[in-house]
Amino acid sequence: MDYLPLFADIRQRPVLVVGGGEVAARKVALLKKAGAIIKIVAKNIHPELQILQENHEIEWLAKNFSPEQLDHVFLVIAATNDSLLNQQIYQAAEQRHRLVNVVDDQQKCSFIFPSIVDRAPVTLALSSAGTSPVLVRMLREKLEALLPQSLGKMAEIAGKWRPRIKEKLPAIKDRRLFWEKAFNGLFAHKVASGDWEAAEKTLAEQLEKDNPKQGEIILVGAGPGDAGLLTLRGLQALQQADIVLYDYLVSPAVLEMIRRDAKKICVGKRAGHHSVAQEETNRRLIEWAQQGKKVVRLKGGDPFIFGRGGEELQAAKQASIPFQVVPGITAASGAAAYAGIPLTHRDYSQNVVFITGHCQKDGNGLDWATLARPHQTLVIYMGVMNAGKISEALIKHGRKADTPVAIIAHATLPNQQILNGRLDQLESLAKQAETPALLIIGEVGGLQSDLSWFSSKTDKEDTKSSLINLA
Repeated sequence: MDYLPLFADIRQRPVLVVGGGEVAARKVALLKKAGAIIKIVAKNIHPELQILQENHEIEWLAKNFSPEQLDHVFLVIAATNDSLLNQQIYQAAEQRHRLVNVVDDQQKCSFIFPSIVDRAPVTLALSSAGTSPVLVRMLREKLEALLPQSLGKMAEIAGKWRPRIKEKLPAIKDRRLFWEKAFNGLFAHKVASGDWEAAEKTLAEQLEKDNPKQGEIILVGAGPGDAGLLTLRGLQALQQADIVLYDYLVSPAVLEMIRRDAKKICVGKRAGHHSVAQEETNRRLIEWAQQGKKVVRLKGGDPFIFGRGGEELQAAKQASIPFQVVPGITAASGAAAYAGIPLTHRDYSQNVVFITGHCQKDGNGLDWATLARPHQTLVIYMGVMNAGKISEALIKHGRKADTPVAIIAHATLPNQQILNGRLDQLESLAKQAETPALLIIGEVGGLQSDLSWFSSKTDKEDTKSSLINLA
């Protein structure tokens, strides 16, 4: 660590800024925001500084620098384009043990200005110790986009309520659960909408009714595989979980995002592997939530699209367990996007239909006449094993045999595999496909070669093999 990160209280403390140009004006604006008493030394000052000086918000101390000006200041900033003067300021500050920052000269800085994300009283400071300011700026932009503007007000209200919460909930674990629920629930929503009175009322009601022993179930969609496609809200839930029950379809990269001390249990279903019965999964979810645990049910794709999420929440509702749902990018959207296949297109497909390749044993049969209509995209989950029957039924009910099809395995991951062909070739393609895989049937499949953008390891290997064969 090259610098010790500190947050200094400079309210009503004198700070000297030597220099009066645009750079100095930017530093003054930051110092003023922090409540410093600002003194300027410069031959001429920027129009913005001139306005502040006329309004008596800063003091234009002198036109020329002298070391004695440092005797009664907390810190000094040198923002001139005179390297000799900057050197003189630095040496004088060092002799007097004053914190000094010479702008754009890291070697002459006893402190540096970090890149700041301001959600006062919440403040984030980022620094690369002067090595890569552009990288830090990019990180700051990402954080600015992620952190809501209401974050500061939420922290302010929380600070006001801390003594009352501590008195009612003396145990640290109970307070943690209370605040996690508040920051991710109705309280946060009310603050974000600007209804601060209602936000405080929500805290009061939650404090009155909250049962520290009562846990909750959070149903989270993990997305199609690529950890970068996990939603921000999904990541937050994984970081708060006490226990995570996950499926086989959740990628190892997403599992790495779970809080380190959380218990992880696989309850997925997969052909040829031992699987946990749905009723047993429901029982575990409820049992742990009743013990006061925050239980995350992590499912590949979106939990409400062929994920049995509705069944699990029905069980939670019946047991009076609080629950919430964090949607995920469903496999159809993720696989199609990473394969370069638009699910709809004005020239080729006016609608898209999602179906599963197998249903409950006592379920109704599929309406193949409707599914076989032209100019629509058909996306089939879990359809590889029944690919031959699917192809036969669609052709029988009028879908053209040369309709483009694609089978996408390991969608969005480095080992993504795409097999393209015609509807009458679907069965033979399925025999070559790895699993898990998704079937996409429709005219839009013909666009894949033009719109493909994601380069997987499989693509690279295929390219290398082709080059060798051509040679």
